[in-house]
Amino acid sequence: MKVCIYKPAKTAMQSGLANTSRWFLEFDQQQPRTIDPLMGWTSSGDMRQQLRLRFDTKEEAIAYAERHGLEYRVIENQRAPIRPKAYSDNFKWGRIGNWTH
Repeated sequence: MKVCIYKPAKTAMQSGLANTSRWFLEFDQQQPRTIDPLMGWTSSGDMRQQLRLRFDTKEEAIAYAERHGLEYRVIENQRAPIRPKAYSDNFKWGRIGNWTH
């Protein structure tokens, strides 16, 4: 059984880094999804697909996968560098770009 270990990226709806410090382990899809002919809902008989285990560190998630004999892959996030900015830089004398309204 295959699992994916990853650290979630921040959502577009937040400016901070809340809920991005933990690692998650999710099971990959084992059975194809089917569409219910009456309602049109998507369903699957694979219940492990609904599981999402949370760990504090990547090593804990890897140890869990190895302990249970799961084939895993780790997806690392690339963080963008944070450049501190000040509001007063918009009005500084040696500004590179033109001031536009």
